[in-house]
Amino acid sequence: MPILESSRVLDLSNERGLLCGQILADLGADVIAVEPPGGCSARRLGPFAGGVRDPERSLLWWAYSRNKRSITLDIEHAQGRGLLRRMAAAADFLIESFEPGYMTSHGVGYDELAAINPALVYVSITGFGQSGPKADYADADLILLAAGGPLILGGDDDRPPVRLSVPQAYLHAGADAAVAAMVAHHERVRRGRGQHADIAAFASAAIATQSAILAAPLGATQLRRLAGGLKLGPLNLPVIWPAKDGYISMTFLFGSALGVFTRRLMHYLCARGYCDEATRDKDWIGYADLLMSGREPLSEFERVKEVVRGFTRAHTKAELLDLALQHGFLMTPVSTIGEVVASDQLASREYWRRIQDPVSEREYTVPGPFVKFSASPIQYRRRPPKIGEHNREIYIGEFGLSNEEFSRLARAGVI
Repeated sequence: MPILESSRVLDLSNERGLLCGQILADLGADVIAVEPPGGCSARRLGPFAGGVRDPERSLLWWAYSRNKRSITLDIEHAQGRGLLRRMAAAADFLIESFEPGYMTSHGVGYDELAAINPALVYVSITGFGQSGPKADYADADLILLAAGGPLILGGDDDRPPVRLSVPQAYLHAGADAAVAAMVAHHERVRRGRGQHADIAAFASAAIATQSAILAAPLGATQLRRLAGGLKLGPLNLPVIWPAKDGYISMTFLFGSALGVFTRRLMHYLCARGYCDEATRDKDWIGYADLLMSGREPLSEFERVKEVVRGFTRAHTKAELLDLALQHGFLMTPVSTIGEVVASDQLASREYWRRIQDPVSEREYTVPGPFVKFSASPIQYRRRPPKIGEHNREIYIGEFGLSNEEFSRLARAGVI
């Protein structure tokens, strides 16, 4: 049985929070996308299937809306808010990503809905949270990555930083929101009461720095950007290395945790004639201290890196991966999109799935489940829904509106 099979989720989120609802849907919940009449704003974001700009053909919407049903509802309208309260009374989760205070100002904030349904887990996803001096700040992806810290590591060291081509901050926030919802759900199972999970995307982005953001307040040496690597004080530490047919990602670092792998690599290179024994036998555990103190000149480190590049350039990505598996090196190919799609590993795990175009019914290959459960595997039960596709099914069939009420609300633009 799927983890959330008996749970119902009202997903009012836009592109900021769609991933949260999709994760809950993949876990078996009945997720109802509550869209404004005309469709969620995410539907107007490209790219579009076949290059046709149409809210039913947004690939972004398709990517984050599988396993959901869709209804339309105008919560700016008093009757729309009344319907939302009625649905919230029977829901387990509600997800929203409006500006801070928007839901409360319309009488459908956490306190108002918790008074109706104390067990409701209410998830809010915004750029900077529901409160605090930055709560009302603008929150484009570039701003959030800058505020959270990861932006400082993106790009070349001799020019301003750059963000990733695909917005990331709200994806981190959406994943964190799903985790928070499940934690609150666990507590609800124990005590019977819901909670308000307040997710700030900039904080989610800060977590993605893997503690590097703590260097400044702790007075430690800060990491800086370097195309294809990082800068640590005077050290240029590459992460991307050339191969005969592309690039690999390799950890060539020092210290008690990582220096053992570097030492292992250098012993292999010496045995194959790439370096002499003196280079092989450097103190790869304490090498960073040698460089930072000046006992080992930086020019010598640059020479060592050229030795390693000579080795990686002489081999294909596949050959380097085989060597990594055989000898325990920390290296992996940098794959192209085509190589990812053709991956034997992903194929063996039955990762790829087929979904249906809601308009043409043509099928497309898409990324599969984010996790494999042995007892309750994730199923792609539903294709991405059309705008308001399930209005009658839900409003009349499940919430008991009469045909006359339904038609009247539709004419008034409430649904």
